[in-house]
Amino acid sequence: MEPLQQQMTKRRPMAEINVVPYIDVMLVLLIIFMVTAPMLVQSVPVNLPDVDSTPTEIDPDDTTLMISVSADGLYYVERGEEEPEPMSLSGVTEYAGKLLKAQPDTRYMIRGDESVPYGKVVLLMGNLQGAGITNVGLVTEAPDPEARP
Repeated sequence: MEPLQQQMTKRRPMAEINVVPYIDVMLVLLIIFMVTAPMLVQSVPVNLPDVDSTPTEIDPDDTTLMISVSADGLYYVERGEEEPEPMSLSGVTEYAGKLLKAQPDTRYMIRGDESVPYGKVVLLMGNLQGAGITNVGLVTEAPDPEARP
């Protein structure tokens, strides 16, 4: 009976978990996500200024080109005092490109209606970037402090 008792003590269940395979799987997944994550993000580079939280006053003058996107998706170039006319996206891009060559210090500001699809503004920014304009500002209105819930 003694040999049977020796056999039972030798075959105790192992209470340890081998975590090495789990670590290997985790590291492989980490590498896969690190490689694929930069490919998932597409963006248009925008130069954002380092400013205080105070709003900036913009006066349309000879050094500022204001491009507006109306609620119905039409593009308008506002320069000076004249009444703006609706333009096509290619017309706005061509005008801005010519202005960049003639006056390189011109500021380009985009003002979009809040109901216009976001893609319209991004498409405009992409076309301006394609024309060589890399410094574009977005015009917004400060929220009314009394309108907060």
